[in-house]
Amino acid sequence: MPDRTARDAFTRGVRALIPLIPGVIPFGLLTGVMAINLGMSPATTMGMTLLFYSGSAQMVALQLLNMGAVPMAIVVTALVINLRFIMYSASLAPHLHHLPRRWTWPVSYMLSDQSYALCSLKLSSGELGQYAHYYYAGTAVAMWLSWQLSVLAGVYLGASIPETWSLSFAIPLSFLALLVPGIRSAASLGAALVGGLLAVFAVDMPYNLGLVSASIGGVMAGLLIETVRQKNMSNALTDDVERDTQ
Repeated sequence: MPDRTARDAFTRGVRALIPLIPGVIPFGLLTGVMAINLGMSPATTMGMTLLFYSGSAQMVALQLLNMGAVPMAIVVTALVINLRFIMYSASLAPHLHHLPRRWTWPVSYMLSDQSYALCSLKLSSGELGQYAHYYYAGTAVAMWLSWQLSVLAGVYLGASIPETWSLSFAIPLSFLALLVPGIRSAASLGAALVGGLLAVFAVDMPYNLGLVSASIGGVMAGLLIETVRQKNMSNALTDDVERDTQ
């Protein structure tokens, strides 16, 4: 059912993101604890969180800081890890590029895996209507606040949480919760399988390049499957036309 107002769309976006917050909280707690354990102050930790706004890149950067890596290596590694956002942005651009800069700049900054997964298919189908960008903004703002507050909680409370709770286990579960509803066709299934297999086999690649390789491989597999499907449909349609003309 199309949203009747911008507020309806924004609220629906927030509600769509809420079930994913339990998977975000452990990730943020771990990030906050790691930063404090490395000797960073709460202010520096939160400043880094605001600047990065990328959990995976921030955690890897913290690990590299702990290893004494040079600043340039940390910056390059973070950029490589975040290459997937180029693909996300290219996918969303046809639906959001018409917005003024007061919209595109903040929503670009708040782009996340979760927001993209929730919005990409809905934007492509057109089901969100004229207030689609408000729906996206709802997911983006809710995710941004969840991450910032989770890291802040980790800074002040996380150290008291027992390691036996295995909070890191919730991280892959949150991404699985995003993946499964998005598998709606042979192309998306093929992309998920190929990307997952590549991620497993390339897990030991340096600078987290396995993630980038898996993303590119999954996209290529999905495009190939969809191209073959459309070609088969075109051939079948041509055969039907020729049969009707005989």
